[in-house]
Order: sequence, then C-alpha cells, then structure tokens
Amino acid sequence: MMEILKLQQKIVPEMVELLEKRYKILRTIYYHQPIGRRVLANTLNLGERIVRTEICFLKEQNLIDISAPGMCITEEGEELVDKLKDFLHELKGLSELEVNLRKALHLRDVIVVPGDLDWDSTIMSELGRAAAAYLKSLIKDNYIIALTGGSTIKEVIDNTQNLPGHKNVLVVPARGGMGKNVELQANTLAARLASKIGGSYKLLHVPDNLSLEALSTMRHEDEISDVIESINNADILLYGIGRADEMGKRRGLNEALLKDLLEKGAVGEAFGHYFDSIGNIIYSSPTIGIKNEDIKRIHTKIAVAGGSSKAEAILSTSLDNNNNILITDEGAAKKINALLSDMKKLD
Repeated sequence: MMEILKLQQKIVPEMVELLEKRYKILRTIYYHQPIGRRVLANTLNLGERIVRTEICFLKEQNLIDISAPGMCITEEGEELVDKLKDFLHELKGLSELEVNLRKALHLRDVIVVPGDLDWDSTIMSELGRAAAAYLKSLIKDNYIIALTGGSTIKEVIDNTQNLPGHKNVLVVPARGGMGKNVELQANTLAARLASKIGGSYKLLHVPDNLSLEALSTMRHEDEISDVIESINNADILLYGIGRADEMGKRRGLNEALLKDLLEKGAVGEAFGHYFDSIGNIIYSSPTIGIKNEDIKRIHTKIAVAGGSSKAEAILSTSLDNNNNILITDEGAAKKINALLSDMKKLD
C-alpha cells in the first residue's frame, strides 16, 4: 500500500500536497481552537478563499465544528490528525531519514516529526508531544532528571501527561539562570515536571554570567552544592539547542565577546556551551550547573530542537554521542542530512 502511495506521489504529487495541506489545517485548528478563519489563514500563510474552500470540505466530513467563537476540531477529526501524522511520516520517508541520521551522527535514537518549525509554529507542539512521549517511556524509580529552560523545553513539559506511580524521582534545573520570563526558566519547568510525574524537585537560584569569583564562593554554599551534586548524578538530561548568534544575545553576552565567538566559528549553543561546526566547544558561559565533563557521564540525553535555520546548530552539538536522543523536525533533519553530505564531499 505504501509503495503504491509513493508511486502516486511521483505521478500525481498534487494529491499528496492536498492531503498535507488539509492535515496542516486540521492540526492548526487542533492546537489553536477555537480559531477564526482569518487567523487560520494568516497562521498558515494561505489565502482566505483557499481556507474557506477547505473549511467547507472539512465541515462536510464532520472533522470540524464551526461556532461563534471559531472553529474546533471534532473527536473524529482529532483521531484523523493522529493517524495522518504517522501516515505522512512514512509517506515522506522520515523513518528512513531517522535511520540515516542516527547512523551518521552516531546517536542512540533520532525522532523526526513532519514539517518545519521555521514555517509552521504548530510544529513546536509536535516536538513537545514527541519528546514528552519519549521521556515518559524512560522514567524509572529513583531517577534524577535534569533539564534546561527555554520555550522548547516548556513545550515538552506542557505536553507531559500526569504520570503518578514512580517512586523517588527527582527533577533539577541543569544550570542556574534567573531572567525576566519566569515561565521559561529551568527552575519553573523543573517544579512543573516534578508535579506532573509525582516526583520532588530542587531549585538553583543562581543567575547567569556572574563573575568567576562570585560563582566560586556560591558553589560552597550547602544548598547550592547539594543541587550541583544531584545535577552531576542525573540519569536523564533534557535540553534545547539554539543558534550561537541568537543565544549569545539572549544570554546577554557583550557585543565584543559575541563577535569574537562568531568569528571563531560558533554556530550552536546548548547548556551554556558554544560549539563550532565540527562539535568543538569554543566558549562556556560562567554559570553554576552542568559542565561538559559531567554531561558525558549522563546515561541518557534528550535534545529537542526544530526549524531548518537551526540545522547547523543542532549538528554542531550532536556529533558522536552514543547516549544522545535527538528529537527534531523534517526541515532541520533534511538540512542536517544535506550538511552531512557536503562534509563527506570535502573529506
């Protein structure tokens, strides 16, 4: 059946394009319901006339309901979205892409969700759902889970279902950092995850970018040293990946330092470390929390990041890491695959 559909994709590609378009419309309604037609059109960057036609079709198929507040997906529509996600995954060859990246990057596992976060904001929720399901399958009694902050990790926590029943699970922030957006801070996310899985948590109230002298003094505080010990003994590390240029600005690096890092080839950032294109760490932000030498000892690391614009950053932080699981999207995965092909040609 799948072979027939792949042949059809080559001969009549517009049929598959129509299927994917309707899937995107349903998925967007699901994540933003209730949603109006104009907002839906703007979100998907489609003309209102096209959206109107598709909405009429989906309504006739009993996949959506339309009311004064906006459109909502029906139970039947929700079931179809889940089935279509797996169907498109196979149809677009993403399973094969996952295997290729896992082997090429020497990772434990790779999960690729359809779409590109750079062009479709609902992919963030898809990444969150995929990562939350993977994390759920790994948690065991007496585990310590360390996590970083950021919008992507928040999405993972948002999509984590309540999971009581595990004993003595501890959640800790992987590093210090206190910014204006408290919802995205590792401390907040650690407490929320602990609540959902019936575990306990410890907090690390230490801002980023302190002087080395201040950091050295704080490390010896009993409360802080206790959290650091838990971080170093983590069984699972959950973290996001950012572009070096964007994260440098977000983390408040001064312009001269950021310019120097970019000139030295920094392309990716993860847990305060800045990586060049071949995976070398060229700078580490002064902070209290997880260090690169500690990361190597953690048995399971789950990296979550998407968007084709992040491909080089993801690649820089994911090379040769047998304990790493990468959860990304189609746009980033295909771009990473292309970058790997270019690297082979240069060898």
